[in-house]
Amino acid sequence: MFIVNVEGAICQDEKWLVITRSSKEEHAGGTLSLVGGKADVEGNTLDILERTVKRELYEEVGINIKDAVTFVYSSSFVTDDGCNVINIVFLCEYDNGTAHCKSPDEVDAVHWMTYDEIMNHPKAPPWTKESIRRAALARKSS
Repeated sequence: MFIVNVEGAICQDEKWLVITRSSKEEHAGGTLSLVGGKADVEGNTLDILERTVKRELYEEVGINIKDAVTFVYSSSFVTDDGCNVINIVFLCEYDNGTAHCKSPDEVDAVHWMTYDEIMNHPKAPPWTKESIRRAALARKSS
C-alpha cells in the first residue's frame, strides 16, 4: 500500500517557492522542500491530485494557484518508519495570496529562491534538487 503525496513547483520572477519543513515533521524535517502533502481518501472522484496540490498550497503557505497544473514527474521512496510513498510533482502557476507560514506544524519558513540558490543550499536534499531541476525544464518547454 502506498501513501500518495503531491508537490507544487511554482516559479515567479525567476524564483521558486520552497519551504523549510518543520523540525516536527517525521520525514525530512528541517530540509528545503516544495509545498505539498498527502491525498485524502475521497471515494469515487476526478482530479484528486490536482485538487490536493491546490489545497496543500493554500493550507500550508496561504497561496492560490491557477486551475491548470502540469505533471512534471513521479517518484517513490520509503520513509524512515517504512511507509511506501509515491510522490507526484506538478508545475503550478501562482494566482494570488502572500506566501507565509500558515501551518507552523508543517512549515518553519517560506522562501522564494533562485534555481542556483536551491541547488547550492546545504539543506536542499537530492530529491528537492531533482524536483526543481525537472520543473525548470518543464517550465522552459511549456
